[in-house]
Amino acid sequence: MAEDWLAEAAVIYNKDSYEQRERYSTHLLIPIEVLRTVIRWSMESIPDEVLIGLDPDSKKPNPESVEEVFGPAKTSFAGYGFLLGEPHIVNVGDSFSVHHLPEEWTDGVFSEQRGARGSKFSSFIHSHPQAYARPSQADAEAAQFTGGVEMIVGIRYSPESPGLEWYDEGDGHKRELSPEKDEELPVIARVAGRSIHWFELIGYLQNGEGVNLLITDAEGLPMGLEIS
Repeated sequence: MAEDWLAEAAVIYNKDSYEQRERYSTHLLIPIEVLRTVIRWSMESIPDEVLIGLDPDSKKPNPESVEEVFGPAKTSFAGYGFLLGEPHIVNVGDSFSVHHLPEEWTDGVFSEQRGARGSKFSSFIHSHPQAYARPSQADAEAAQFTGGVEMIVGIRYSPESPGLEWYDEGDGHKRELSPEKDEELPVIARVAGRSIHWFELIGYLQNGEGVNLLITDAEGLPMGLEIS
């Protein structure tokens, strides 16, 4: 597997984002180096999930050329129109506890109104070890306290952790984040004795609408697309 598998995967992912653009009412730009950090933390946290908070980078608005192709958005959200900024680890734990923020991230006075997800971050991304990227009921409930975009990274790996056997999803359009597959279970990375086979990546809003994610260079241009 090529050393920088993520760059190759980003090109494939963005081409799908372009082809599927009419399915989405809005979009979000993610610099590849931000995503690279998210992917690394997600792999290092296996078998636990990791919750990561992100704010928009107010110094980096979406390039006009990208807005011309993928916009104007029919639905906006907190941070719309700007690239995602630096990621921050918020919590690590099982699927039941990871959505709850540590006490130092929350203000108890407003916890009843803001919920367990109330915090300074506008968007969140969390991992689904050994599960595809689809929102669970807990994910949907947590998203009600996310003003920006809620994202999920699904990870397929081996050997499987007890109780975390991979299962196939049902119907629906998959958003895989992986290079071209030459075999059923390619190995794109190895971390702590585990082989990482592929990822999936999705984004959605409080109301359940899907968000078209684009992986960009540092300036916000989607990798692999002829947009300038």
